[in-house]
Amino acid sequence: MDDLIELDGVEKVFQVRRKAGLMRRERREVRAVDGISFRVPRGEMVGYIGPNGAGKSTTIKMLTGILVPSGGRLRVAGIDPSRERTRLARRIGVVFGQRTTLWWDLPLRDSYALVRRMYRIPDDRYRHNLDRCVELLNLGALLDVPVRQLSLGQRMRGDIAAALLHDPEVLYLDEPTIGLDVVSKAKVREFLRDVNAEQGTTVLLTTHDLTDIELLCKRVMVIDHGRLVYDGGLDGLHAVGESERTLVVDLERELPPIEVAGARTVRVEGPRQWLAFPATSSAAPIVAAVADGYPLVDLSVREPEIEDVIARMLHGAEGWAGRTM
Repeated sequence: MDDLIELDGVEKVFQVRRKAGLMRRERREVRAVDGISFRVPRGEMVGYIGPNGAGKSTTIKMLTGILVPSGGRLRVAGIDPSRERTRLARRIGVVFGQRTTLWWDLPLRDSYALVRRMYRIPDDRYRHNLDRCVELLNLGALLDVPVRQLSLGQRMRGDIAAALLHDPEVLYLDEPTIGLDVVSKAKVREFLRDVNAEQGTTVLLTTHDLTDIELLCKRVMVIDHGRLVYDGGLDGLHAVGESERTLVVDLERELPPIEVAGARTVRVEGPRQWLAFPATSSAAPIVAAVADGYPLVDLSVREPEIEDVIARMLHGAEGWAGRTM
């Protein structure tokens, strides 16, 4: 399987000026990306995660040609993004969760027509791709609605469809489910799985939602302070950092701390209790034990925050930086 994305020692350094006195300014370097190297084979779906300011979005911008690397070698489909940005644009799709690529005052249908003209998509191919996206993303009732009147979840689905109309080989998704409700998240995830499985589209996904990674990606890369500190499976990441998930249990009445195998009670407030268990373990047997032994009203499972997972990993596994699993 050939590598569609290649990075070798890639760096991005910004020069920042700040006041150092009444009449003087000093300049300092900020290394947003610091010597990152990795490969992404064609057809793979990879999670690219890290805390705010880690360098995720900067990496995506270099991969799309928006930013020029300060050092190292970067290729996407054999193309240097910063030198051949227009040529590369026909082979990639990009979705930024915080921004839209659609035209604010136009209905979705007209925005898509403009995308077709920009990418010079043949009519039959455009119609086929549009019909497929409209069906799978449930956009039929929204095609004649101006983008400014769409909810965040509707606009996000519209943006993803726009990014796929020209059949890109690689799709960059920067926080695609941010701010979405549970139903919208489920639709987006299901669609991305189908696109990856059926069309072989390579996907690089940045997100703060570990559930996105768990449901979509077999491989996850972690970046922190501009450096790649982990590259492997999600279970391996949890194992390295010994991270924990939380089972929130609502009982019919206040009771002593719940005791079940595989979990420990870490907090009790009235009839609500919080149970921690290893993120590498299944919640099913714990849920079954609680339901069987206690007067249960409701429960939910909370995933660990990405920042917590990374902090525990770096604190408890010095020497893992840069390794693969």
